[in-house]
Amino acid sequence: MGATGLAVKPIEYRKRLTQETDEQLDAWAKELMRDVAIRRGVITVVSDVQRTARLDEAGLRRTYARGGGAPQTVGYDAEGHLMVPAINLHCLVTGLRVDVPDARARIIDYLVANFDEIVYV
Repeated sequence: MGATGLAVKPIEYRKRLTQETDEQLDAWAKELMRDVAIRRGVITVVSDVQRTARLDEAGLRRTYARGGGAPQTVGYDAEGHLMVPAINLHCLVTGLRVDVPDARARIIDYLVANFDEIVYV
């Protein structure tokens, strides 16, 4: 497998991801969050993580805090979208590992759901 783990189609990408170490998956997820936040905004990242990791608002807040994010830094934008500081997006990956038994599967789901973003970058 190449250094990126990329494939032509999301199905193949998912298969390749299952062969990677947890450390590599976490690194890729954190990098993807950073890149998407730069291109499309923090709200998009938070929303994508919440959806693909199947977290309600309380779950996202808990996961973020368990990953090292200061709970008081979770908030809302002017339109009511849940958000966290861009510099702390990585706390969501770390928090999934600490807080969710099937974190590996959820991180893979996040990466696959953003396959088009990865190919774009």
